[in-house]
Amino acid sequence: MITESLAVLGAAAAASARWNWWRPVVSGGMPTLMYHKIGDAPPGSRLKKLWVAADDFRRQLDYLKEHGYTAVTPSDWRDAEKGLGPLPEKPVLITFDDGYMNNYEIAYPLLREAGMKGCVFLVYETLDKHNAWHDPASEPWLKMLTRAQVREMQDSGVIEFGSHTMRHRNLAAIPLDETRWELAESKKRLEDELGREMVAFAYPYGAGAYEPEVRAAVREAGYRFDFSIRQGISKLPWVPEDEAVRRLLIRGDDTLYDFHLNMTRGKARF
Repeated sequence: MITESLAVLGAAAAASARWNWWRPVVSGGMPTLMYHKIGDAPPGSRLKKLWVAADDFRRQLDYLKEHGYTAVTPSDWRDAEKGLGPLPEKPVLITFDDGYMNNYEIAYPLLREAGMKGCVFLVYETLDKHNAWHDPASEPWLKMLTRAQVREMQDSGVIEFGSHTMRHRNLAAIPLDETRWELAESKKRLEDELGREMVAFAYPYGAGAYEPEVRAAVREAGYRFDFSIRQGISKLPWVPEDEAVRRLLIRGDDTLYDFHLNMTRGKARF
């Protein structure tokens, strides 16, 4: 009997260590989902957790609809701040870092089918090319979005774009003047290409999101919203002086229960 009780306690402890079901439910915020690649990871990939299968992505969109969420873009958020229209009762931001071609081939049609919207953070100098910041010896290169695909996605109203710098550099590890260039130049070039203001920026690797000088450079460049990779749900109204917008990393090995815990607790696992 004691052995059985210990086994039950052990299983409960393991579940508590794996999942964050015991955390209080988060209320009054806007969940911001962070994706990278949609589809199946290539053979030999060491970043499989950043690949979310198409069927899993579809189920996650279904979850959002079934639970009353409405997808918004950073521009929708900015308009609400300006008093041009309210945010929906349960807003959610669906974001994608880097700008991979699979965002166009897989994520874009699934979002359109679901009546959802998303925001892709582009690395400007990789448009029409590949993800050159990866070492191909350890991680296969991937095709990035083309300019034609970006314009099509924007014109559809399904996808909005933000900046992810010019070259996907670690902003906390380079001189501040180079950081300023990465921020300002990517914003200018994307605005020139797409004919609209870039209100949102996401930090490559999350680096610099908690460095005061780097965050100040983001503000100086003219971005309203800056997105970190710190797990959690930012409160509304968002106060930029407090911290960058938190996001929920959606992993390739997440179950739908993980997704539910992210949406309700702000964290699924340790």
